[in-house]
Amino acid sequence: MEDLIDLERYSLHRLDSEPGRALVARCIDALEQKGMFTLPGLMRRAAIDAILPELLRKLEHESFRHAREHNIYFDDEIDGVAPDHPALARVTTVNHTLCGDQLGEALSRVYAWPALIGFLARVTGKLRLYPMDDPLACANVLAYRDGEGLNWHFDRSEFTTTLLLQAAEAGGEFQYRRDLRSPSDPNFGGVARLLRGDDDAVETLALDAGDLNVFRGVNTAHRVSPPRGPRARVVAVFSYYESPGRVFSVEENIGFYGRSEPLAK
Repeated sequence: MEDLIDLERYSLHRLDSEPGRALVARCIDALEQKGMFTLPGLMRRAAIDAILPELLRKLEHESFRHAREHNIYFDDEIDGVAPDHPALARVTTVNHTLCGDQLGEALSRVYAWPALIGFLARVTGKLRLYPMDDPLACANVLAYRDGEGLNWHFDRSEFTTTLLLQAAEAGGEFQYRRDLRSPSDPNFGGVARLLRGDDDAVETLALDAGDLNVFRGVNTAHRVSPPRGPRARVVAVFSYYESPGRVFSVEENIGFYGRSEPLAK
């Protein structure tokens, strides 16, 4: 794994060592204070340079173009809210997706590495995390091209784990509004202000290739702003769960990936 991950800088494989304990404590504190943490340069630049050309080729010729209109909640029927409420304004998300069976050996090794999974479990306060059993949904690579992007939304899962592989020339930034809602207050008025562009509390996170980001997105609205220029934003998304054996339904796989069966080997 040393050829892929900077283990001198990040002691993921030695969490009970002094550097490992310090790393865990730092990440836990960042999650509590900011709702996220970033490990800059976790994946070595040489490793990214080695895998990126083939991923870009696959994204150009083999990816699934996923485009959808949605509201920030991914829910078209919210009790007590009129369908034309500004908090339910429709937005558009467009990306190009490679599934877990298209990623190649290196990224698959990183996704399934027990030390990384154990680290993520410890910093997120989980007894244990498991990789998905779904060969399509377990790990994806998403590309956002000029003018595309992941629009404003709240996550359904508690945490999202991403690894940036290529930054856009301009735009393509991760933007978020912390604690916009809570379990007891959906804050429809605040959501409407955000969607109008009237929220001064929106923050922007600059990420570079190789950076791992773990983000608590359930109550924090976030998006990827549209890239500008010919270089796409390319990011890997890793999915883990607290119970083993998790898979998407046939309908979910078709909706997200255009197919429900892995590619023939």
